[in-house]
Amino acid sequence: MAIEVRKVVLESVNDASGLAALIDQGVFAADEVIAVVGKTEGNGGVNDFTRLLADGAFRKVLMDKGSRPASEVAQIPMVWSGGTDGILCPHATVFARTQETGGSEPRLAVGFAMSERILPEEIGRPAMVAKVAEGVRRAMAEAGITDPADVHYVQTKTPLLTMETINDARSRGHEVWTDQPLESMNLSNGTTALGIAVALGEIPMPAAEAIGKDTSLYSSVASCSSGVELDRAQIVLVGNKAGAGGRYRIGHSVMRDALDFDGVYAAIRSAGLDLPERPRAEDLGGHLVNVFLKCEADPTSRLRGRRQVSLDDSDVHHHRHIKGAVGGVVAAAVGDAAIFVSVAAMHQGPAGGGPVAAIVDFG
Repeated sequence: MAIEVRKVVLESVNDASGLAALIDQGVFAADEVIAVVGKTEGNGGVNDFTRLLADGAFRKVLMDKGSRPASEVAQIPMVWSGGTDGILCPHATVFARTQETGGSEPRLAVGFAMSERILPEEIGRPAMVAKVAEGVRRAMAEAGITDPADVHYVQTKTPLLTMETINDARSRGHEVWTDQPLESMNLSNGTTALGIAVALGEIPMPAAEAIGKDTSLYSSVASCSSGVELDRAQIVLVGNKAGAGGRYRIGHSVMRDALDFDGVYAAIRSAGLDLPERPRAEDLGGHLVNVFLKCEADPTSRLRGRRQVSLDDSDVHHHRHIKGAVGGVVAAAVGDAAIFVSVAAMHQGPAGGGPVAAIVDFG
């Protein structure tokens, strides 16, 4: 069964009219939607409730226009990343599994899974790495992908720490890795990325002291987000599978730093689209569905030798700086501001850079 994937813009924080229109036009049925990955316009922080508003709006459309019960619709993975700093545009990428089959060429395949419950004291520790790795393996099997080299993008949503869950852990006699909820966002993302890397054979199981510390350990396909919406890892795994049918392919690469737009083009080439040696946005010819990337302010506070000050800014968090900056670089490279750019990239791509995945339409 083939995967259909489309991108829709959110015209307001709880706008799901783009999804409704695709269903009404017969692009796919409501009951065929299997996952959503989107950007909302909030602050991207612990208290960013725009993610919940968008989530509720999209699930309501699926219930109103489909036949699945609310309990089943509630289990559909929807990964919402808050914060559209700079010129970034709120949008969602919708994945549906249709009845189309056939074809021998490798085409898009999607699998999803939920991990076991992640306890607050496990965030930042090997127990979380192991639980995520087990979930990724199940998502890979669900996608029908047997070779980890065919996996190009793993998007997750995991819990972070709040004062409520910190106090819960302490009430049970456990200590948490950090008592700072915002710091726990980076930590949860990074621990999850190591779980993805372990599952796909990119690294061996890391030592406890390496988590959050050893930046040489990373996944090249992980895109990890965290929030207050759930207590386990929600995993959407995307790769290519021969005979999957459909007209889409995915590829990946990494951005070595915030200016590395060549990394974006490398991901698009990896998906199979021929580009000239020095491409421009118009060379994409309308074939690019979307790009998904992680970024971070370089921990050395240097960018190609130049001093950076975002890590010292007490007024605007460095997440906001780097998201807006990298968003501008990538939007210029592909000619579209509706792109998925997320921060807190610990253990996701090289330090100061991040992984990039690109979905291309060959229809």
